[in-house]
Amino acid sequence: MPYEWIPSPQPGKTAELHLWPYRSLPKTGFVWFIGATAALLSLPLLIVVGTWILWGLLPFCGLALWGLWWGLQRSYRDGEVIEHLTISPDHCTLNRHNPRGPDQSWESNPYWVQVRMHPTGGPVEDYLTLKGNGREVEIGAFLAPEERKRLRLELLDAFAAVR
Repeated sequence: MPYEWIPSPQPGKTAELHLWPYRSLPKTGFVWFIGATAALLSLPLLIVVGTWILWGLLPFCGLALWGLWWGLQRSYRDGEVIEHLTISPDHCTLNRHNPRGPDQSWESNPYWVQVRMHPTGGPVEDYLTLKGNGREVEIGAFLAPEERKRLRLELLDAFAAVR
């Protein structure tokens, strides 16, 4: 599950939630994938070792490998989104760290916060938002629809516990 509730030292006082995007390819898998791709790209080059054709094909193989490496690294950087939600009896904050943009923050009184799910009309299916203090902010847009449904119920319980 790409989110977790951090247990509070004082039960019923504070709830803290950390959310992050799911990673289907861990860093060790990245190393193995790039290595296997390099090995498979070098196999056809073995036939032309010692000829001038090798020097014609080598830059294209290197460019393909570099493009794959760059694309996967870019995907890793774009996936460094982290959201922190802290709920206490008198204050609620949501902080979002964006990898290529400024950090975003939202604050409200938890008594007035509404947890809303938009089945249609949002940028993703079952769009989950928190509304309070005159603003409506998204939470967990990178989660799967089933995870957002489960998170909605957990958020409703967390807000009910601190009220």
